[in-house]
Amino acid sequence: MSDVCFHCLEPIPLGFKQSVEFNNQQHAVCCLGCQAVAQAIIQGGMTDYYKFRTEAAGKVKELIPEQLAMFKSYDDEDIQADFITGDQDNAELLLSIEGISCAACAWLIEKQLLGLQGVLRVDVNTSTHRALIYWHRPSLKLSRIIEALAKIGYQAYPFQADEEELQKKQVAKSYIRRLGVAGLMTMQVMMFAFAMYFGMFSGMDEDFEQYFRWISFTLATPVILYSAMPFLTNAVRGLQARQLNMDLPVSLAIFGAYAASSWATFFETGEVYFESICMFTFLLLLGKYLEFRARLKATEFTANLQKLLPLTARLASETGEEKIIAAKKLQLGDIIFIKPGETIPADGLVVTGKTSVDESMMTGEHQAVTKSVNDQVFAGTINHDGVITVKINQIGGNTLLNQIVKLQHQALASRPKIAEVTDKVAQWFVATLLVFASITAAVWYNIDPSHAFWITIAVLVATCPCALSLAIPTALTCSVANLTQKGVLIKKSHVLETLTKIDAVAFDKTGTLTEGRFTIKRSVFYGDAQHDLSQQAHLMALARALEHHSEHPIAKAFCQTDQINTIEISQTLLSGVEVHTALGISAIYQGQSVAIGKNNWFAEVRETCQAVLYIDNQAVAAFELSDKTRDHAKELVHYLDSKQISCHLLTGDPSPAGLELATQLAINHVEIGCSPRDKQQHVAQLIQQGKIVAMIGDGVNDSPVFNTAHLSIAMATGADISKNTADVVLLNSDLNAVKHLHQISIKTRRIIKQNLTLSLLYNGSILPLAAMGLIPPWIAVIGMSASSIIVITNSLRLLKI
Repeated sequence: MSDVCFHCLEPIPLGFKQSVEFNNQQHAVCCLGCQAVAQAIIQGGMTDYYKFRTEAAGKVKELIPEQLAMFKSYDDEDIQADFITGDQDNAELLLSIEGISCAACAWLIEKQLLGLQGVLRVDVNTSTHRALIYWHRPSLKLSRIIEALAKIGYQAYPFQADEEELQKKQVAKSYIRRLGVAGLMTMQVMMFAFAMYFGMFSGMDEDFEQYFRWISFTLATPVILYSAMPFLTNAVRGLQARQLNMDLPVSLAIFGAYAASSWATFFETGEVYFESICMFTFLLLLGKYLEFRARLKATEFTANLQKLLPLTARLASETGEEKIIAAKKLQLGDIIFIKPGETIPADGLVVTGKTSVDESMMTGEHQAVTKSVNDQVFAGTINHDGVITVKINQIGGNTLLNQIVKLQHQALASRPKIAEVTDKVAQWFVATLLVFASITAAVWYNIDPSHAFWITIAVLVATCPCALSLAIPTALTCSVANLTQKGVLIKKSHVLETLTKIDAVAFDKTGTLTEGRFTIKRSVFYGDAQHDLSQQAHLMALARALEHHSEHPIAKAFCQTDQINTIEISQTLLSGVEVHTALGISAIYQGQSVAIGKNNWFAEVRETCQAVLYIDNQAVAAFELSDKTRDHAKELVHYLDSKQISCHLLTGDPSPAGLELATQLAINHVEIGCSPRDKQQHVAQLIQQGKIVAMIGDGVNDSPVFNTAHLSIAMATGADISKNTADVVLLNSDLNAVKHLHQISIKTRRIIKQNLTLSLLYNGSILPLAAMGLIPPWIAVIGMSASSIIVITNSLRLLKI
């Protein structure tokens, strides 16, 4: 039976005698809470947690009725609307979890939750202390998920930016407290050390010199037992899990030097180096703190997004009067007033009024966007100059703002292969370092025993591969933050790696290379309607009624046309309406089969057109549409050509418009009249030729080809972007963002190579110098901290591109 708790590793109170059985042995625990959690873990078959954890678990408190009641409150649908996304069947939730300290914690949490019936997937991020949960809502209540985590010692609550900021402030305060103790004591110890080094106490009785040693020991002890304790704790947990982490060589250096100096003090023999220990503990903590601040800078953009949401909203009552309510209480279908200068509290459609809105916080585009009736506005954006009323259509976790935050967390939670490889290399590097340090100690002990100990410590500290472990994660974090600011949302971890390898890009036409805002340029009527305006008006109304059922951009041309529109056909007169993918829409109208869609669907007309109206399979009208080419389309194609990346235009439009656009943009590879399957086959052929292909589309009918391409990029197609299958979403639908994305990926690869080179060069050059005794321990500490800070600072350059 141990003197520390088997679960949380804290001291056991006197007189408390409770234990749990593990591996046929009784292990003492410090309280009933830890006993309950340990038994739950062991009985659940998750004992590997105790084998592989690298940090102590947090002390557990027993669940009390008040806590259980709070968990139950999370099942309230009104409360869930603020942080749960998904539908009535499958839900998604981002949880902040207190107590995560290592990879074993992540494993334990995933094992516990996946054991609950209804949980589909769990992604735990040990760096952000968050978990993304996917579960079947009818099978499992949210309170059960949070209660299950509490039973194994983890306090969980829905992610909130304010709580996250408070947590980071607490971490920062902890660093500052430890730094303060180390800095204050270092100054005091250094005064005595300098005096002794420069002979200021020469001629003094040896008893006084020993007295100053005891003072130095007293001053250095708080530094070791408080400021340096996290290094030792992490190292011990790593050894318990049979893993060699970065804190092991540092701990050996600090605590080994402290032990040797204490021995010299107690037995009045040998040299003491309390000042060196204190100084490089202070410098190590300073380096860690600067690293922490740099990481905060890289991720602060996402944290700041949710702070943009206002606390209140102006709710329109039935009498037309406005009522100020908490923004969190808004419901779907509510009508709210937005005045000039106010921040929009939720996603919705403009009902009345016209204004301009600043959406730069999401899209990176600082030019205000004009909004009028039926236009979508988003939470967190700022209304400029008009008074508008808005009907809420998305709240809580379903707003575009919250989806951006969630998807960025997903991208950062999953790491690319190169990062995993680097972690393994770092572990082998630590093992090699320990072997080399042992050899150094043995050699120097035979050459000069008085210097062997400190030279070994210098080797341990100087060559610790901290910079190597930071080389990739910091660069990736900064890249994702930069792209999010520019309106480019990364959803998959492989994006930045894949982009540097692409040699072919396939474009959709409508809504991608063009704006997808069609207008009817010319209408041609056949039969009796050629000379009968009333029949023409009736056919236009019929086309408009059919297109009402389509989400394709072409449909909007008929709904907003300023042509003959004095006649309206009620939707009740249409029956059997059916949407045919890549063809059009068909229905029954007054006993006749009617349809609108592609030329040559039922009959072929000679006119240049994008839509044909059919009655009983005969063409009765043809419509030529015009669509404006997107800004920066030509510039992007020219950029890709300059990088030897071939461009391919794959369009479902069978008209010559696709060929004309290809000529205008200088795209040599064109396929017109493509079905979704045709696009998929064309991309598959490019892949068979050995090309790395990226597909850029509007994300509506491009799911098959998106899944085939190595990389998929979608233009923004609405607020519900989480349903998009693309790897990347362009929130501002700006093709220039694709160029920026490619440049960032290349720059990121270059920065990662620089970081790896810098860290390996540093370790490779400092190792022989330290082994030869040319690097004292305090310089070794500065070198190790400096290498880490240089790597982080180099990565931060990605934020300024």
